[in-house]
Amino acid sequence: MSAGTQKAAQAALAAEHAAVYGYGVVGGRVAEGRRAEATAAHHAHRARRDALVRTVRGLGGEPVAAQAAYALPFAVPDPAAAVRLAALLEDRVAGVYSDLVRAAEGSLRREAADALREAAVRSVRWRGSGVPFPGLAERTADATDTKTGTGTAANAANTASGAKGGADVTNGSGAAH
Repeated sequence: MSAGTQKAAQAALAAEHAAVYGYGVVGGRVAEGRRAEATAAHHAHRARRDALVRTVRGLGGEPVAAQAAYALPFAVPDPAAAVRLAALLEDRVAGVYSDLVRAAEGSLRREAADALREAAVRSVRWRGSGVPFPGLAERTADATDTKTGTGTAANAANTASGAKGGADVTNGSGAAH
């Protein structure tokens, strides 16, 4: 497979690491009635993360490691913020799986499409509404970041290249989530 496929798989793995971390925060703040939903999402992201570790190795790469901590895009002091964070995590995971769908072929492409669909469904459940094109919403919804003057896609590209900025959840390697 191509270097682009490996890069997209690494980005998906990094996003899954961040989602696992983020759901630790969500689970600690979400209302009791939604705690089972947060736990199920946490387990789903751990399973996807573990599968992606094997995938990256199978593609000849060294899987990106999880960071000790991740910067959150906003404070999460209460259940409402925890729900917003969960929806945002799912949107960001859907975005990287959208990239993997474009880069991959065969069974990896199907797995990425399944992961994209699952993230989109979880996002709708958390948010209460959907977006027209799951996995592409971040790239079109916010045309410009008011802090940097750049589009969300540019922020993700800057973050992926190691630049700091915006409110993206990032790991120390700079991969956007």
